[in-house]
Amino acid sequence: MGWSFYSLSADFAFCLDRLRDRGGKSAENFSLDGEDVLSDSASGLKAHKGGWAVLQREILQCRRCPRLVRWREKVAKEKKAAYAEETYWGKPVLGWGDSQAKIVVVGLAPGAHGANRTGRMFTGDESGRWLYRALWRAGWASQAESVSRKDGLELSDVWITAPVKCAPPTNRPTVKERDACGGFFDRELGLLPRARVYLALGGFGFAAVSRYFALRPKPKFGHGVEVQLSEGRWLVGSYHVSQQNTFTGRLTEAMLDEVMRKVGVRAGLSPRRR
Repeated sequence: MGWSFYSLSADFAFCLDRLRDRGGKSAENFSLDGEDVLSDSASGLKAHKGGWAVLQREILQCRRCPRLVRWREKVAKEKKAAYAEETYWGKPVLGWGDSQAKIVVVGLAPGAHGANRTGRMFTGDESGRWLYRALWRAGWASQAESVSRKDGLELSDVWITAPVKCAPPTNRPTVKERDACGGFFDRELGLLPRARVYLALGGFGFAAVSRYFALRPKPKFGHGVEVQLSEGRWLVGSYHVSQQNTFTGRLTEAMLDEVMRKVGVRAGLSPRRR
């Protein structure tokens, strides 16, 4: 299968140019005509007006959560010593990947010195190194490392996002902040019509997908848990790739690879492991 990918640029005008570029597959994967996204109300999928360009513009311009805005901009200004010479992104971070993805990876929020610095989900920190190595081993990433938006990384059959788009202090968004971003998250999932498996990294992402599909009773999160949704879709849980889990051995690479194997089976993807 050829690579089909969409990567976020630092400038939104460039982003729109990429979307309007009819010469590439990635452009063809995006709706720019503002039509409703069709959905299955029985499965909990929601219809929303506007396509990718509209949603991305709204996310990038969002300042609904004063605490998150202050924090993301404070971190971008003060920086971490190791990145003192870099220009931080310091804005909401968009999801990215293959817009025809069968697998949607759902995290929690951008990392303060990872995605909030680089402008791309799970890019530039230890969590991202774990995730992208696993995706590469599974055959869904073109390379095993992700350091910047311009590093050439491409994803196949995978979209990566988070329910909260701004970096929160201590990685803990409030319920109000979660709900303020909830509409963006719902619309994003609604624009991924081919998704078959939602891989939730951690309980926060697991709960967000459960809310999206209005699951009752609410399923209990656990590593390797599989929840069948409607029309052959699945929600799969995994411990988050945070250092709290990876440095302590709670999550190992073997455990993550096994989850990826399950996800590939549920998504109906042929084995492409490296």
